Amino acid sequence: MSLESIKAIVEKQAENISPLGATFKFVLDDHPIFIDGTGDNNIVSDEDKDADCVIITSAETLQKMKDGDLNPMMAVMSGKVKIKGDMGLAMKLQSLIG
Repeated sequence: MSLESIKAIVEKQAENISPLGATFKFVLDDHPIFIDGTGDNNIVSDEDKDADCVIITSAETLQKMKDGDLNPMMAVMSGKVKIKGDMGLAMKLQSLIG
């Protein structure tokens, strides 16, 4: 799955859920996807700004989690996914990649 298609999925999901109340950033293969959920809508961009919660992984690992082939908790425990910032906020991101 390409970074463009992942960003498109995140954008579509972000439009369909309530504002997240925080800022998030996925860093997939060194490419940022920034989600600003502090306003009336969730806004997705390619900006590389500071965020309340940052999730660093590869597009391949993200796809495996999305497909159910990799448990997200195991991905974190094995170092395939790194979370910086507010861990509680990371739980909200399930709705963006589902």
